[in-house]
Amino acid sequence: MDPIIISILQRTIVLGTPLLIATIGEIITEKSGILNLGVEGMMAMGAVSAFIVTYTTGNPWLGLLFAIFIGTVAASIHALVTVSFQANQVVSGLALTMLGLGVSGLWGKPYIGIPLDVKISAVRLPVLGKIPILGDILFYQDALFYISVILGIVTWFFLTHTRLGIYIRSAGENPEAAESQGINVNIIRYACVMFGGAMAGLAGANLSIAYSKSWIEGMTAGRGWIVIGLTIFALWRPGRAFFGAYLFGGIFVLQYLLQPLGIPPNFLSMLPYVATLVVLLISGLGRGKMRMAAPAALAEPYTRAGR
Repeated sequence: MDPIIISILQRTIVLGTPLLIATIGEIITEKSGILNLGVEGMMAMGAVSAFIVTYTTGNPWLGLLFAIFIGTVAASIHALVTVSFQANQVVSGLALTMLGLGVSGLWGKPYIGIPLDVKISAVRLPVLGKIPILGDILFYQDALFYISVILGIVTWFFLTHTRLGIYIRSAGENPEAAESQGINVNIIRYACVMFGGAMAGLAGANLSIAYSKSWIEGMTAGRGWIVIGLTIFALWRPGRAFFGAYLFGGIFVLQYLLQPLGIPPNFLSMLPYVATLVVLLISGLGRGKMRMAAPAALAEPYTRAGR
């Protein structure tokens, strides 16, 4: 296969990885019945916090852990407001995005333009990495790609084949019935929202310490909103999230491929978001199927019986 094509496919996976990680988290969050539009803000905070910790300690894995922690804390605020106080989930999510972008800009201002000495680099897996073509494309990636694949598979199995997965789906479909069976819906929703935040933080860290070796304000570049669209496109199924994430990874790569053709850069920068709208339009054409896939109680506040 042409080395250029192999390189394009490699970059597609690299750019699709943070989308996949964040989409997995959002699927779990929405499966429990909570809509979180704060993914962009949580990714931004994860990116800047991972960069700062990695730059300070020289250890990118500590940076990843801190990004996960920051994402979890940010998401817990959304959970508190929407689950405990039953505030409007759309408003809370938008506020979280604005907070995250503002905080990340403030935290990262002293670090703009400073390169990292270390980053999470690509690793060629033994044996598998020697497979012709596939070895270069799939088995010569950074650790976060392998982590994202494992997360996707585990999430699929967890949601469909475990008792706790059934509890999560019950909380999102019919919280009253779930509560009548002894399931604490609020605890389930808290845990799912915080997991989604952890994944958003991890996805942000991927951008700053795996994809690049620097921090710039706005480096998430709307990826959080693409994740919201991908969750719908995937019909809330982790398996379909793989296809959607790498599809959009390819669209990001397409921007760079078309630049030498003289196409205006502003038009190229629009491509991922135009594609998001197209995806939502296509999904909307199959509203019946989409309605069946979406959690029935998504974005609806729930008051526990007896309160």
